[in-house]
Amino acid sequence: MQSKLSGTWFVASAAVLYSIGGLCIKVIPWGGMAINGGRTAVALLVIGAYLIWTRHPLRFNRWILLGSLSVFGCNALFSIANKMTTAANAIVLQFTVPIFVMLFSMAFFHQKPKKLDVAACIVVFGGILFFFLDSLEMGGGVGNFIALLSGVAYAGIFLMNDMPDSDAISSVFWGDVISAVTGLPFLFQETEFTATALTSLVILGVFQVGVAYVCLCIGLKTTPPVTASLVSGIEPVLNPILVALFYEETVGTFALIGAVIVIGGVVGYNVLQARDNARSASKSN
Repeated sequence: MQSKLSGTWFVASAAVLYSIGGLCIKVIPWGGMAINGGRTAVALLVIGAYLIWTRHPLRFNRWILLGSLSVFGCNALFSIANKMTTAANAIVLQFTVPIFVMLFSMAFFHQKPKKLDVAACIVVFGGILFFFLDSLEMGGGVGNFIALLSGVAYAGIFLMNDMPDSDAISSVFWGDVISAVTGLPFLFQETEFTATALTSLVILGVFQVGVAYVCLCIGLKTTPPVTASLVSGIEPVLNPILVALFYEETVGTFALIGAVIVIGGVVGYNVLQARDNARSASKSN
C-alpha cells in the first residue's frame, strides 16, 4: 500500500510538470511540430541520463514500439492542437483520457472497471467540463479534433505497463526519438529564436517532457492505469490557470468551481481507494 501511495505521488508530480506545457508552448512563436521536435531533443538528454544513472537497459520490441507511438502521438498532437485552438480547449479535449483508458482496458485487456473508478471518472470529467464551461468554444474545429486524438494517444501511455513484454521508460525514449526526428526539420525552418523562446524550449524539454515522463514511468509501476489517469486530473486544472496568469487568457467563476470539483474528486477517489486497500489488507491478514 505504501508503494501504491508513493506511485500516486509520482504520477501527481508528473501531472504538475505536464501542466506548464500550455504556457510554454503559447509563448514560443513556432509551429507545433517545431516545438515538439526541439523539446523532445532536449528531453532525450534527461531520459538518457536517467537510463545511465539507473543502469536500465534500453529495450525495443513491437509492444515498446506501440508505447513509443503513443508517446509521440500525445506529444506531437497536443503541441499542434495548442497552436490551433485555446489552451483550455486543447487540455479539456485531451483529458478525455480516463474514458479511453477504461475502454481500451476492457477491449484489449478484459479489465472491467470498478464502480469507484467509473464514479470518479464521471466526477472528474464533469468537473473539467464545468471548469471550461465559459471557455470551450465551438470554433477551431480542426484543432479541437486533433486535441481529442491526443487524448486517445495519451491513453496508450497509461497502458504501457499493461502491454506484454513492455518497458515504459524505453517506450518514452524511443517516442522522444521519433518526435525529435520528425520535428527538428520543422525547427530548422524557424527564424525567430528569441531568448524567451529558447528558455521556454529548455524548460519544456527538461521538466515538462524529460523529468515528467521519468516520474510517470516510476508511478505507473505501482499505480493502476485508471487511477493514474484520474490523478492526472491535476494537469487540466493547472494548465489553463498558468496560461491565464501569464498569457492573459481569463479564468472565470465557473473555472474556479470546476477546479474545486476536479481536485476534490481526485483527492476523494484516492482516500476511498486507500481505505478499500486497507480493508482488503486487513481481511487477508
